[in-house]
Amino acid sequence: MPDTTPPDAPVPPRPTRRIDARSLRGLAHPLRMKIFELLSLDGPATATTLAERLGENTGTVSWHLRHLAEHDFIEEEVGRGTKRERWWRRVDTTNELNSADFRDDPDSRGAFGVYLHELLHQYFNRVTAYVNEDWDTDWRTAGSIADWRDLRLTPDQLRALNAELAAVVARHTPAPDAEPAPDALPVVVQLQAFPRRPRGTG
Repeated sequence: MPDTTPPDAPVPPRPTRRIDARSLRGLAHPLRMKIFELLSLDGPATATTLAERLGENTGTVSWHLRHLAEHDFIEEEVGRGTKRERWWRRVDTTNELNSADFRDDPDSRGAFGVYLHELLHQYFNRVTAYVNEDWDTDWRTAGSIADWRDLRLTPDQLRALNAELAAVVARHTPAPDAEPAPDALPVVVQLQAFPRRPRGTG
C-alpha cells in the first residue's frame, strides 16, 4: 500500500514522560547525567566506549547504565552487541520536568538541586567546547552566543515567549528518518529565558 502521508505533514511528536520524584532520583547523579547526555547527543554506545570517553571504570559505568535503564531513561539496543558487550541507547521519549513538583518536597529537593546543578554545568561545558574548538569561518559565523536585556515581561508574557521560541526550534527540527544534507552537522540550541531581580537601584 503506498504511503499517503503528504510530504509537508507535521512530524508526530515523541511521547512525553513527566519526571516524578522516583525517576528524578534515578537520574540526578553527576556520572549518570554525563552518561545520559552522551547517549542523547551521540547515539548508542557500550559501557567500554562510555568509560573511555568519561575516564571512568567500565564496571562503574555499567552499574550506572543499569540504574538508568531501571528508571526507563535508556534501554538496551536489541540485536546489537554480545552478552559481554551490550549497546545502550536513550529511550525515544521527551522527558518533561516541572520544578514546581519538587521545590516543596523535602524528600526530592536534594535530588532536584543535584539535577539543576549538573544540567547547568552541561550547558556551560557545551558552549565552552564550541568557543574553544577550531571551526571554519562558515560554521563560526553561523553559530551565535547572544543575550537580550531590554525586556520587561509579566509571567504570562515570559511563558508565551518561551513557547514561541520552542515552536521555532520545532519547525526547524527534521523528521527522525529525514536524510540530512551532506554538509549538515548536529546542532544544539540552548535557550535560557528567566526573570532577574533588579540590583543596585537603592
